[in-house]
Amino acid sequence: MNKSESKYFNTAEKMDKAFLELLQKKDLSFITVKEICQRAGVNRSTFYLHYETIGDLLEESLEYMNNKFLETFKDRQSILPEIECCSPDELIWIKPEYLLPYLNYVKNNRQLYQAAMKNPAVFGADRTYKLMFKRIFDPVLERFGVPEEQRHYIMSFYVNGIAGIIEEWLKGGCEDDIEHITKVIEGCVLKFGKI
Repeated sequence: MNKSESKYFNTAEKMDKAFLELLQKKDLSFITVKEICQRAGVNRSTFYLHYETIGDLLEESLEYMNNKFLETFKDRQSILPEIECCSPDELIWIKPEYLLPYLNYVKNNRQLYQAAMKNPAVFGADRTYKLMFKRIFDPVLERFGVPEEQRHYIMSFYVNGIAGIIEEWLKGGCEDDIEHITKVIEGCVLKFGKI
């Protein structure tokens, strides 16, 4: 990366940070480009060099946060031994050790997720869950011989169901405790978990 690219990304990072700080204090609909620029120490033309709208900045911030979280699932080695040696009856699709870190992450960043949820095109929860489930569920489905042409339907079922639960939790301001939401998700998955 050359110096000008580094400066470009550094400026974008400043605006992301300023935007996330503002989201902690006020609703997305009340945040202005002027406020973001003042907080980031950049001028308006710099903002528009990077983004067309605040929605674009929101989408980038959400993608950044989701990728940051998903990096924790890059090391599949922790789940592969279990998948490779257990029988289908012993296999548990969703475990607290997968859910608890994610739910904590969502709760700790709920202002961003709530703002994104109000803009469904930006929220794109299905994209996040598809990536997460690909790292967790795909090895399971492959191990138990689920034909590849069926996997996307199964993944869609789980992704949309879990996304719906998390969206409802976010609508309630994440008031229900994480353990409760984990049990709700586990209950839904376990009832329909047999292939």
